[in-house]
Amino acid sequence: MDSLQKFILFTFILFASLTDFGFDCSIVNGPANATVLVGSEARFNCTVFKGWRIIIWTLNTNPVLSASNVGGAIITIDRFTQQNYTSGDEFTSELIIHNVQQNDSGKIECSIQTTDPNSYAFLSVQVNGSLFIKNHNLTVRKNETVDIVCEALGWAPAPNMTWMINNSSVDKSRYVTNHSQGSNDLHNEVSTLTLTPMANETLTCLADIEALPEPQNSTVTLIVQDFLAESTYQKELRKVSTKKTNDGDVKTGRSSGSENSGYIPEDSVYSEQIPRVTPPSPRASNFYHPEQELEVSSTSEVPYEVQRKRPPPRRPIDYSVNPRKIRNVTLV
Repeated sequence: MDSLQKFILFTFILFASLTDFGFDCSIVNGPANATVLVGSEARFNCTVFKGWRIIIWTLNTNPVLSASNVGGAIITIDRFTQQNYTSGDEFTSELIIHNVQQNDSGKIECSIQTTDPNSYAFLSVQVNGSLFIKNHNLTVRKNETVDIVCEALGWAPAPNMTWMINNSSVDKSRYVTNHSQGSNDLHNEVSTLTLTPMANETLTCLADIEALPEPQNSTVTLIVQDFLAESTYQKELRKVSTKKTNDGDVKTGRSSGSENSGYIPEDSVYSEQIPRVTPPSPRASNFYHPEQELEVSSTSEVPYEVQRKRPPPRRPIDYSVNPRKIRNVTLV
């Protein structure tokens, strides 16, 4: 059934109801305000007393559903349906809005077409957007002031943003939140928390709107490093490493030996101090010869005597001195 046919039928039932008797009914309980998330369901109740003939539901003055005590529910828009309950002399019509959209927000009204005033409520449709902590580097120096940024994007209405450190609430003076308008009537919030950590801390950013049963949250762990202590530790490691390297060099020297650093080549020292002499000729030998020891005189006047012939004066023997080079190796 198209919208035109539904409208004609709705008009006919309404006219028949108005011409019928029994206009002494009244609304016992009207609908209550509702706040829901987009995409969910919204429900409203309208309870009337005996003698009712028709109940008409409107959203922002537009008829969306009607209920007749003779013809049942007449659905104008598919997303709007009804459930009904009877208790004694009371009848309750429950309007159900499926897959609620942002433009469904507004005034929901229940009418029984009598002199009794209509009863109405308001529907608020909210959007639960995204939430995340923007910082990528969460390792900081001890006593270093750092800003932690949390973004809430695509919300309706703008969320209320708060912070917690180690599950304890943070005073509002420690963070600043800025608002900006997004597309499709959505809102963006950016909250910046400033802190100077002394130790590791768990940071939680929260965004809350009425339709959420609990605030949405994003949690990170802030790692605090004492770079001074770490630098000292690294220096000690380098000292240990250097000592091990030196010990290894000493051990290697014991096994393989090392040169005597005091060794001086002898050629350069003694070759200049010791003169070179020519080796003696065979005639200048200083070895003893018996035939040279006695000499017989041939003159008769000179008695025979044995005269020891003096050997010729010895010439200094000038040997070529070339001492053997000795290279000393000291094992430590």
